[in-house]
Amino acid sequence: MRQTVEIKGFSHPKSENVDFEIEPSSSKKKGKKTGAFESMGLSFPVIKGIKKRGYKLPTPIQRKTIPLVMEGRDVVAMARTGSGKTACFLIPLFEKLKMRTAKSGARALILSPTRELALQTLKFFKELGRFTDLRAAVILGGDSMDDQFSALHGNPDLIVATPGRFMHICIEMDLKLSSVEYIVFDEADRLFEMGFGEQLREIVNRLPESRQTLLFSATLPKVLVEFAKAGLTDPVLLRLDVESKLPDQLKLAFLCCRSEEKTAALLCLLKHVVKPKAQTVVFAATKHHVEYLHLILDRVGISNTYIYSNLDPSARKINAAKFQNAKVSVLIVTDIAARGIDIPQLDNVINYNFPAKPKLFVHRVGRCARAGRSGMAFSLLSGDEYAYLLDLHLFLGRPLNLYTDIQASDEKEDFPDGAIGQIPRALLEEEHCELLSWHVEHTELSNMRNVCSNGYKQYIRSRPGASNDSVKRFKDLNLANLAIHPVFSTNENLEKFRMLDKMKKYKPAGLESFTTRIAAASPIITQRLTLPASTAEDINEAFRDVVAPKKRRFPQQFGPKKKKPKITIDEENYVRYSAPDHHSELGLAVNKFEQEASKMEMNLTGDSEATLNLHKKLTKWDTKKKKMVAINKVCGMRDFWFQVFSMALGPSGVWIAATYKTNRYNQWKEKTKLLDEARHESDDDVDDDDENKDANRKKAVQNQPHTHWGRHNKKVHLKATISELKKPEQILKARALAEKRKQKNKKKHKKKGHRR
Repeated sequence: MRQTVEIKGFSHPKSENVDFEIEPSSSKKKGKKTGAFESMGLSFPVIKGIKKRGYKLPTPIQRKTIPLVMEGRDVVAMARTGSGKTACFLIPLFEKLKMRTAKSGARALILSPTRELALQTLKFFKELGRFTDLRAAVILGGDSMDDQFSALHGNPDLIVATPGRFMHICIEMDLKLSSVEYIVFDEADRLFEMGFGEQLREIVNRLPESRQTLLFSATLPKVLVEFAKAGLTDPVLLRLDVESKLPDQLKLAFLCCRSEEKTAALLCLLKHVVKPKAQTVVFAATKHHVEYLHLILDRVGISNTYIYSNLDPSARKINAAKFQNAKVSVLIVTDIAARGIDIPQLDNVINYNFPAKPKLFVHRVGRCARAGRSGMAFSLLSGDEYAYLLDLHLFLGRPLNLYTDIQASDEKEDFPDGAIGQIPRALLEEEHCELLSWHVEHTELSNMRNVCSNGYKQYIRSRPGASNDSVKRFKDLNLANLAIHPVFSTNENLEKFRMLDKMKKYKPAGLESFTTRIAAASPIITQRLTLPASTAEDINEAFRDVVAPKKRRFPQQFGPKKKKPKITIDEENYVRYSAPDHHSELGLAVNKFEQEASKMEMNLTGDSEATLNLHKKLTKWDTKKKKMVAINKVCGMRDFWFQVFSMALGPSGVWIAATYKTNRYNQWKEKTKLLDEARHESDDDVDDDDENKDANRKKAVQNQPHTHWGRHNKKVHLKATISELKKPEQILKARALAEKRKQKNKKKHKKKGHRR
């Protein structure tokens, strides 16, 4: 009989405990039932910490990630904030490290993009690992470096750090990091967007090759894919709760308008189409658009909040909680700010600025119509965005549905999916006139509108262009004769819109007769304007008399280039870069990370000036040079001399800031050396264990004064308290000084004797 082997995390969904499953009451239980964390083979201290924290069942990302990490695989996991990704790398960390060892150096490293996230990870580590004796140190920018030096000398098991300060500490202390077995990049997409690419490369080059690497990210930009290919060994890509296709219950609607009327079109949608209490997300291009729309909606009286990348973390958390708890009905966001927000019950999505990439469109609208709910996605299109609409339909494999006839519909959701139409001019002009009057009366709105226009110009320069075929096909489309979109064509105002549409297409009889006369006379006019045809003899004569005498004589250096000899390859002895059956092996591979990552690759355009300029600092993997290089590297003399004078070449060949190489670590060692000597003399007969010594060292360093005269007085006091025992160098120096004084006194006595 064949025996089946069950792999952890890959069993049938019906046999596993589902996160949303309601547990039966205690009265119906016949026996004690073990939870899903116990089935993962975790040790008792870890299980006890998990239960003490209040967790009963793992989340979907934890079910898939924890078994793979415990097997020792490198993992690239895509998950949003709040999905439980912190426990995905902390629980296996406790199992791998388990107990403290006498081995010097940290064994695990977690890199976070911000100070707040690093402190949150440290707090979670202490709560889950309260029943283990593992110790952690936090290295953050803005904290005292002396405290961080002493923390690393305390031999912690885990280091939680931000990349900038940790690289500074590594260069100051010349850390090798050869003992690190486990490294985690938390929110890796934000690490690269904040410009930490060079710091990450410098840190990774100090790590051993036998390390295990985990990478968690909400999105998968191209730079991150290249980094994963270069720094991870046969990684496994996990993609849970991320949109890969449009939901079945989602309906698309495309509305065409002029760019200056987009704000009025948004108000028409929110007032006449979207239900008052429906949860709606509005995507804008830049943070300036977000702030401008927030002011407009506040003036209209629509409850809203906003999030963008530069927003304070606490304000970002408060605004997101307002929308998730239905305190407000509209959330205005940018792509970068919205990538980590999980909104389970979303009714509508409005694209105020149409996305440049089809994957980004799917990523936006895929948040809507989940778990069997219905939803609608509205997109406002201006003249510079029609080509991107064609790219989207080619990506989705759908035909263009140009709506040219007004039809009645009982409900606003009852319309053809993907219809492209217009907004009624009466509604649009009414809202637009009201907006113009507000801009005249309030200077704040007019100034914010000017800032938005300037920001949009910079956004267009950084936005990727549409395909050439879509640009050509867009010119052949007739979008001027679009009818009113059916979302506005309810039974009440259908007759009114039909009458307005007929008036728009009406042409007087005199104008029609005039156009027919012009069309009839056009062949005669073109016949009169045609030039007589030239014969071959006329062309040869003109070439001989006019062109040939003025023909230039090119020197030999501008002549035809010599053909290079063909390079012959010895097929018998030539060793290629890849095997001949490389493509077939790649197709038969079980874990095809490169192919899967290329499908999920998606770059987000920045929403502020700082993030728009970050692409100049980003790096990618160069297959020829076999290292990470800058994407848009400027090789001017000005940049070269800037690197020479303000940058320094690191051990791994990376240009780093010259301020990283200071003498602060040596100064700290001298300071602690005096403290140790003073304490050694006072506590000569006391035997303390290692932990008490480390605690005393930390306490002594923390009590150090931070001013110049404070440190001076402390040194004077320490010199007075140090015992009379001296070093050989001090004894020799004292003898030399005494000999000088003795010789000087002899000379004085001789002079006095001569005078007498």
